[in-house]
Amino acid sequence: MTKTTPLTPLAVAATLALALSACSADSTDDGGGTAATGDTGSGTVPGSVLRVNWGGFPESWAPGADMEAGSMRVPYENLVALVDGEIQPVLATDWELTDEALTLTLREGVTFHDGTPFDAEAVRTNIETVKDTPGPYAGPFQVIDSIDVTDEHTVTFNLSEPTPSLLTTLSTRAAPMASPAAIAAGTVTSAPVGTGPWAYDEEASVTGTRMVFGPNTDYWGEAPGFESIQIVAIEEDTAATAALVSGEIDLTDTESTEFTTLESAGNTDHLSYPAIRNNPIFFDRGPGGVFEDVDVRRAACLAIDTETLASVETDWEVRTQHFAEGEQGYNPDITGYPHDLAEAQRLYDEAGNPAVDVEMLATFFNERQMQVYAEQVGEIGMNITVQTAPPPQFFSEWASGRYPIGLGGNDELTPYDWYQAWFAADAPGNPSGVESEELAAAADAAIAAGTSPEADGLWAEVTRIISEEALTCAHVAGEELIAWNTDTVTGVAPPVEPWETTSVDYRALRPAS
Repeated sequence: MTKTTPLTPLAVAATLALALSACSADSTDDGGGTAATGDTGSGTVPGSVLRVNWGGFPESWAPGADMEAGSMRVPYENLVALVDGEIQPVLATDWELTDEALTLTLREGVTFHDGTPFDAEAVRTNIETVKDTPGPYAGPFQVIDSIDVTDEHTVTFNLSEPTPSLLTTLSTRAAPMASPAAIAAGTVTSAPVGTGPWAYDEEASVTGTRMVFGPNTDYWGEAPGFESIQIVAIEEDTAATAALVSGEIDLTDTESTEFTTLESAGNTDHLSYPAIRNNPIFFDRGPGGVFEDVDVRRAACLAIDTETLASVETDWEVRTQHFAEGEQGYNPDITGYPHDLAEAQRLYDEAGNPAVDVEMLATFFNERQMQVYAEQVGEIGMNITVQTAPPPQFFSEWASGRYPIGLGGNDELTPYDWYQAWFAADAPGNPSGVESEELAAAADAAIAAGTSPEADGLWAEVTRIISEEALTCAHVAGEELIAWNTDTVTGVAPPVEPWETTSVDYRALRPAS
């Protein structure tokens, strides 16, 4: 059994800037989740507006949808946060995790932007919504058999198997807390309603151009520096750079190709942080599928040369596997699929050169990478056509099963989540529904090990089998690049949440003047 007590509000402030400014250094949360009311004016500059560009808007703001973190974390908050490898309280103040259940004590005095109370029923609605929404986030929550509401501020997730990573999952993009009233009405898809310091202002927003988030005057935590946030959608990097330099926007994601212009402007700065892990995944690997034959998958993997990609896209780092050394799931024996065109051709020939003539969905930020991969596998006779779509369509469709192969970010932080999202027979990211007996047995053993000393080795075996079966390959890790106008904003820092793209620590930002 794992029992975790809440940090003091001051300790939370040191890491998340979520503490209440009225609390003293020796104040503590009483464990019941009561949050004192802070000075709502402290730190906020009246009338200040942060204008940020992430290149697009989510196709859906509903829990379970694939939202970029930079958008999601404006209106929404999670139950807990993962900071420097430690779980910390946010909307949940205390928790108790066993092999059979996770019980959460919820923060009192919190309401959603529409006035709906944040309580145990709201948590149940959100988790059930994510669990029932097709997509990679649903997989890790299938372990929840049922949800009990003990009282207004206590909720228990009853588990079908030991899941020591569940708290980590609750800290990620997989589990934002939205108003149950907005979920029931269906309006949450286009109008997010969360508990964060900024609330969506539909009247001030312009569909497809600008989303405006004004101050949440009833916010439970510390007031942020900017009173309002506007999210815009400038897809083209050169146009975003021009808008940033001119002061039309304050902050944007960018590419290294823009650095010369940014540096010569004299009023911008930029940073990078590790945020992206992606790899092609073979979805159509069931009976009769294009990628049913493991040797066909291995041939494609050997034909792809990630070193060439890294020479073209200098912010990419070539890896042999999804997890890095020091993370659970990392296996030092995995060598991956080093580029070997002759061996790729041999395997493909021995497989009978089955027709591989498929489409792959891309968007503006990964089209170049996919074109490189398509050209490389074309050298052994496979034909992959890259179709380009706007980001919202890409996020909703690339892993939907409509396309036999896909390339997208895998932001799962634990091997349990990665397996349940993409490779288990019932994983949302495994539309073929196929899983080898060897992989299923290895995963069952790793899950049963829970938090025992044997668990790390067992999960390393799961990742080895995934590699050996070439269910995915060509792993790379990349940096997210953020640029900002130094005349208008200060305090820019990477998000505290690990491996999240297009995001920033909003709570650290302050108007430069």
